[in-house]
Parts: sequence; C-alpha cells; structure tokens
Amino acid sequence: MPTTSKTSPKLNLPKGAALLHDPLYNKGSAFTEAERLALGIKGLLPPYVQTMEEQVQRVMENYRAKQTDLERYIHLISLQDRNETLFYKVMMDNLEEMMPIIYTPTVGAACQQYGHLFRRPRGLFLSAKEKGTYNKILKNWPHRDVRVIVVTDGERILGLGDLGACGMGIPVGKLSLYTACAGINPAQTLPILLDVGTENETNLRDPLYMGIRQGRVRGREYDELVAEFVDAVFKNFPKTLLQFEDFANINAFRVLETYREKVLTFNDDIQGTAAVTLAGLYSALRITKKPMKDQRILFLGAGEAGVGIGSLIASAIAEECEMPIEEARKHCWFVDTKGLVVKGRTDLAHHKLPFAHEHAACPDLASAVEALKPTALIGVSTIAKAFNKQIVERMGQFNEHPMIFALSNPTSKAECTAEEAYTWTNGRAIYASGSPFPACTLNGKTYVPGQGNNAYVFPGIGLGAVACEAKHVTDRMFTEAARALAACVLESDLDMGRIYPSLKRIHEVSAHIAAAVAKVAFKDGLAQIKKPADLHKHVKSQMWVPEYREYV
Repeated sequence: MPTTSKTSPKLNLPKGAALLHDPLYNKGSAFTEAERLALGIKGLLPPYVQTMEEQVQRVMENYRAKQTDLERYIHLISLQDRNETLFYKVMMDNLEEMMPIIYTPTVGAACQQYGHLFRRPRGLFLSAKEKGTYNKILKNWPHRDVRVIVVTDGERILGLGDLGACGMGIPVGKLSLYTACAGINPAQTLPILLDVGTENETNLRDPLYMGIRQGRVRGREYDELVAEFVDAVFKNFPKTLLQFEDFANINAFRVLETYREKVLTFNDDIQGTAAVTLAGLYSALRITKKPMKDQRILFLGAGEAGVGIGSLIASAIAEECEMPIEEARKHCWFVDTKGLVVKGRTDLAHHKLPFAHEHAACPDLASAVEALKPTALIGVSTIAKAFNKQIVERMGQFNEHPMIFALSNPTSKAECTAEEAYTWTNGRAIYASGSPFPACTLNGKTYVPGQGNNAYVFPGIGLGAVACEAKHVTDRMFTEAARALAACVLESDLDMGRIYPSLKRIHEVSAHIAAAVAKVAFKDGLAQIKKPADLHKHVKSQMWVPEYREYV
C-alpha cells in the first residue's frame, strides 16, 4: 500500500470527462493547467486552479450550512462519489465532528432510507438469486489489489434490526473509517452486500426498496451461499482481510467459527466490540486501582457483542492470572430476555452455555444487580433506559467508581446517557457509550464521556494484519490491540473521565495497534512477509495519505 498518492505507481488514467467521473483520480478544480491540456479536460472545468485547502474550505462551508445530520451525511457521501482524496482530507482533518455523521448514529438513519436516498452505487451486491455466479461477479470489480472487504447480510444493522439490502451503508461507512482512521488505501477496499432476502415487511412493501423481494434464506442454503461467497473472495483477492459486519446471532457465531482458522477474517461485532470494551476496562482500572481479577462484570444482553466481550475478558483474566479459562469465565455474568443466565436453564442458545454459572435464578437486571453486586455493568441490549436510576444508584452504593458502559447503538438505544450515569452517582461513575454523548458538567466539574467506538480498534487491527499479510486474525491479536489502545490513554484523559484517547490522535493510536497486531502475527508464525527491523515504522509506511498526485 503506498504511503501517499504522490508515490503511487504509474497509473493508467482515464481521459477527458471520464477522468472527472472517477472518484479515485478526480481532483476537480485542482487539476493544473498542464494536466488539463494533457488529460483532455481543458474547458471542462472553471479556469481557476484551486488548491486542496480552497476546496476544503468550500466543502466545509456547504457542510456546515446543512440543517440536519442526514443532509450532512448525503453531502459527504456525494463528495466521496466525486473525489475520494478530497473526501478523506476533509474526514481526517475533522474526524471528531464527522465520525458521528459518516458512521453511527447517522448512518443508521441513512440505511433506513437507503432506497430513497440512492444516488450512485458503491461496492458489490451479491444476491441469493445469483448463486453459482459469485466468482464471476467479483471479477467485475475494477480494482484487483483489494486488501480489506467488509460484508453484511443486513440482518442486524446497528440496533435497528433487519434492513436487508438497505444495510449497504454499513460496509461503506466501515471502510471509510478504515481509511480515515488507519490509512488503508481506498482503492484497496471493497464493500459488499450479501442479499439473502429480508423479513422487514416495510421494506418488502416499499416500491423503492432495492433488494430482492423475498424472505431470508436460512439453514443449509444460507451456509452454501456464504461458502460460495468466501471461496470467491479469496480466489479473486487472496491477500484480503474479510470483515463480517452486522450479521444476526443466528448466523454470526457459526460463520465466524467456520472460517476464522481457514482465511483472514473476523467479526467486528463479536471481536472488535470485545477489544474496545476490554481496553475501556483496562483504562477504568487505572482509576479504580483494582486489579482485573477482582472484577465481577454483569452484561445486559447475551448476543454476539456481549458474549464476544465476555469471552475476550475471560481470556485476558485467564492469561494475566494464570487460571483456567472456565474459572476466568466466572467473572462474567449475563442477563438476557429471560433473566440471569445460569446453569439449569433449558432455553439457552449454544453461545451462552460457557457463561451459564451455578446461581439462583434472577428474573431481571435489577435482581441480578442485587444478587451479584457487580463492579461493572455493560449494556449491549439495545434497550433504551434499561440502566435506570435505581440500578445505577445501587451500582454506586456497591462501588466507589462503578463502571457503567452503555454500549448499544444508535444513541436512541443507549441503556442510559452519560448525564444520567454521572448525575445518579454524583460524578463517581466511569462511563462509556457506543454512540457519542456530549460532555456533562456536575458540581462545577466537566466530565467527558468515553465513546467505546469500534473505530478505535478495527482499523488498526486491519492495518496490522494486512501490513504483515497475516494468515489469520486471532484472539491474542484482539487482546494485544486492547492493551495497545489502553496504553494510548493519557492521564489527562482519565482526569476528565475519558477512558479512550481523543479521536484527534486516532492515526497514532491505529499505528500502535497495528504494530501490536503484527508483533503477534510474527511471534505466532502467522505473518507471510519478512519481519521488518521496526514494526511501528513499517506499518506507518503503509498508511495512505490524502494528497493529490501530479499526473503530468
């Protein structure tokens, strides 16, 4: 992957008007006079040659004039469709402001209206009706050196549920963050929508819905479609990292277990969420001054995110405390829709069984809090306000600094707000959320809540895996990524209650995570390149920078 567009290899550029419609190479009003003459675009642009800085000024002027976040999202996506270099320059320079627009929570609203907002396709769409042709379809993608693919089947989009083909906004948004946060070259990314149908009746009745109009494919046929898809991906793009995103529990765990040791792949909802949450716990323990072995963590929600987090935490405890994994799992407890997950329940899905401990039944979260007296409460339920005043106050009575992680997305689904957590504990809570919340001032002190955003982790993991051409992505890589992320948190961050670093430092953070991941790959014999003398320097050399290349 080239460091900047200026040092890219010689390109076979389109000419004339076609160049102005190619977002990877289009520079818009920044084409020089010499370029305009040589490339056949003289007269197709206004005569003044603008600098990138002047272009950014125009973009931001229009962006800030928009009245709603959805309008801002449309403005940015339209820019991405015209001029990707300028899009990423704007994104990287304004990441704190724009991440909630280009991804959660605004991307959720954009997905819900995907067919109504549709302007120009991005990525590839593979439907169940095209079974047997996936390998041929993937050959239609114009860029052959693809290094990162994000795929969804649209069944569990954020906390919004089954959106079918409208879920394409998620892979597009995730890959934007791969580039904006970790410098993955946008020419080497590919968003894919695996359209296996939808159970969303609203979409099926919508004349503007753009997916196949049928119920979801299930069972053996579904697994055959995924198998064909994975095979086609690695036949066409053998050096790619395949990230599964927003698959429902019914498929997510099985698909991950099927392919994690066969190809370079991971599931961000299960593993990425786990790593960023573990990093938050490591940072929080710097405030509580209590070791990991003394933590009792209670989860609300026992789906892929919750169990993924619990599994990684248990692995970290087992490693650090030199205890069997079965014993380490007893530090993590789960409440699902039927109450506390305990042994003796006959209604537990397979993925919950490792966390079914010996304990009396508790019918709900409040009773589980009373019985277990946890040190940390982690919400991955998408049940808004589930962490009510009574529960949070009790957590504050049990702990000097209760850890309250309300991780459900989008903002409307958060188990409690930052202001609620701080107010109900008189500022003693250590709070993190999935979507951003504003700072809160209480008793004269301002608290800046941490956002447990997967964007802190998955771009760096992807960069590290791709930079060393790893064979697989392992749990150890996620654990080391969590430790690397926590190590980037400054004391000044902790002083204001923030357990994650500022997004202004995301490129530095991603490089540290990538180096940690690559180190594991080399140590475990999973890297397929010669080990560089300086891993950190190597991964930084792979980070693409949004600069215009001089074409003539």
